[in-house]
Amino acid sequence: MRVVFFGTPDFAVATLSKLLSDENHQVIAVVTQPDKRRGRGSKMIPSPIKKIALQHNLPIWQPNRIKKDQATLELLETTQADVFVVVAYGQILSSQILQMPKHGCINVHGSILPQYRGAAPIQWSIYDGEKKTGITTMLMDEGMDTGAMLLTATTPISLFDNSDTLAQQLATQGADLLLETLAKLPKINPVAQDDNLATYARLINKEDYPIDWTKSASQIHNQIRAFYPNCFTTFRQQKLKVSASLPLTDIENIELPPEFTKIKSYLSDINSVKGGVGEVVKTIKNFGFVVQTGSGLLLILEVQLAGKKLQSAWNFINGTRLELGEYLG
Repeated sequence: MRVVFFGTPDFAVATLSKLLSDENHQVIAVVTQPDKRRGRGSKMIPSPIKKIALQHNLPIWQPNRIKKDQATLELLETTQADVFVVVAYGQILSSQILQMPKHGCINVHGSILPQYRGAAPIQWSIYDGEKKTGITTMLMDEGMDTGAMLLTATTPISLFDNSDTLAQQLATQGADLLLETLAKLPKINPVAQDDNLATYARLINKEDYPIDWTKSASQIHNQIRAFYPNCFTTFRQQKLKVSASLPLTDIENIELPPEFTKIKSYLSDINSVKGGVGEVVKTIKNFGFVVQTGSGLLLILEVQLAGKKLQSAWNFINGTRLELGEYLG
């Protein structure tokens, strides 16, 4: 098929790369968000998708508002594309655009629809403590991820997954599912979504990052890994980012990675300890420190103090001379 690819972030790279390496399809152009100023010096930085497109000498179109950009609309019309493939592009496509390609616009979405429609499905599925998620390919319509579903694939969410690791898994799965979808497209019967089962994954904002220690250990753990690496608390009046943790409630029967199995030997001693909400009640050698939450204990594994580098919680203990009885938040 002749394909125009719409995408912007790292999540879309695996799908574009897979399409480019498949001799059955021809990517004829790429549409991505305009370059943005980032980092020190506010340099103009191209999107990850633009970088891939440049490496393959593809035509690149970067309209500020694609629905209103007449030049881009005319270019899209002239492509005579069989399909537009859309992966985390970042703009809503108009009905005019949706009707251009012969076989419509196919979106690769990071959830099992109709759950987690919207901009941040990976993060909110982790935040909600889901045990599995996946990829859905769908025929796009004018709604927010409301189009008829084509194919789905599932993947488990482990206790140690964060939004980055899960996104990498889903990006690879999404690339494979997109190629399978294109191969089977003439034979697939699209399935309408049940709007009654729909949930919405809104954009994440800075108000989602502060840790509320009155919540349960599991809730805080899910927040930390969902919004990785941005969640924070305060320590000795300084901002302290927390980027990895482990809830110690009910982990006796959970299969942990080999490097964490030793923690179970400390549980009988740890579970007898109780403190105030946000209090450091225990340290575990070579791992980190344990904080009392509103319900249950949370082992902190990785932190970053303001102005410092990311480090293990055990190194943080030694560097700050953290004492039992100190409070976070």
